[in-house]
Amino acid sequence: MTDTITDTIWSWLDTIPDPEIPVISVIDLGIVRGVHWEAGTCVVTITPTYSGCPAVTLIREQIVQALGEHGIGQVEVRLQLAPAWTTDWMTARGRQQLAGYGIAPPAQTVIDISGITRRRQPALQVACPQCGSAHTHLVSQFGSTACKALYRCDDCREPFDYFKAH
Repeated sequence: MTDTITDTIWSWLDTIPDPEIPVISVIDLGIVRGVHWEAGTCVVTITPTYSGCPAVTLIREQIVQALGEHGIGQVEVRLQLAPAWTTDWMTARGRQQLAGYGIAPPAQTVIDISGITRRRQPALQVACPQCGSAHTHLVSQFGSTACKALYRCDDCREPFDYFKAH
């Protein structure tokens, strides 16, 4: 198949929302790792945000359905667990969409710290997605889903989720 068809498939995949955060697409979340063809079958490779992600089955179904609606009859969705997904794979548009939805996007990038002596990390500066203030504090490492933490803004006093970098 041609590159044009593959590019079109990527655009169709960009219309599939993440089941847990519907304002962000699976493309903007960065979980779609590749699209290619094998013997007439469209193979879409995804890396879930974590290996036990409960949304994987639904994401697979959504991919097969979306491509089927566009006439792609043979679709295989493959899981790729290594390298592990990282918030670094999120697009800038996806980060903006999270903030607009009221979820603070990751405030840092993930780096390989192997071989580096662990030091106490400074507290994150997580901006409030409601008012933009940097005067926020961590309430709980656990938010509405495993990939989020709960913060509160010290200025507007609103609680909000923070999408943890990993």
